[in-house]
Amino acid sequence: MTKPIEISASILAADFSRLADDIKRCEDAGVGRFHIDCMDGHFVPNLTIGPVIVEAVRRHTKLPLETHLMIEHPGAYIDQYAKAGADIIQIQAECYGRRRPSCRQWDQWPKEIDEVDTSSLRGDLKKIRGLGSKAFVVFNPGTPLCEEVLDDCDGVLVMSVNPGFAGQQFMLQALPKLKRLGSIFKGDIAIDGGINAQTAPLALEAGARVLITASYLFSADNFVDVIQGLKAGRPA
Repeated sequence: MTKPIEISASILAADFSRLADDIKRCEDAGVGRFHIDCMDGHFVPNLTIGPVIVEAVRRHTKLPLETHLMIEHPGAYIDQYAKAGADIIQIQAECYGRRRPSCRQWDQWPKEIDEVDTSSLRGDLKKIRGLGSKAFVVFNPGTPLCEEVLDDCDGVLVMSVNPGFAGQQFMLQALPKLKRLGSIFKGDIAIDGGINAQTAPLALEAGARVLITASYLFSADNFVDVIQGLKAGRPA
């Protein structure tokens, strides 16, 4: 049976001066979960949200919270995010392997690897599940899928932009990953980056079932139209 389409609202694009109001607007519009981008300024060239914001969001919604840990050494912080209220913890494959020469320095981005250290990645996925959260692995556009760890995941997040900032253009190279996952993986298949009325149909046709939206949603006047349009794969 095909999984229903779900929309995840990325609060990085919300108005933080009225965050509770934006959360309520998203809920009323039919969002299924909230996406929280946690960046450390090392894995990506931006610094954003830590566990304290996850705790704040948790107080304002009962919907699932997914925390995308775009941070070095994510295993050291899994406990904190689980305790803060993260229902889903997403960790980057690029933190579990030798990086390509072009991105081995801390200030070289995007981070990419060719081969995953499956033992260490499985250890952190198991840790996430042991804390009662769902475990997702995330792949940057330039990193190939690691199919060996799929049995240890509740979901996979395919990045369709190089992570770090909202408002980027969708990268078509994400689509073959979605198609491959759709043929071999039974868990959640999510996509993040440049999702809008034009790109959502491509992602859905390729196999995505969780669409993460940031600036496209929060810049709209009518959240309901946006959510319905994304789910239907048509313009709002």
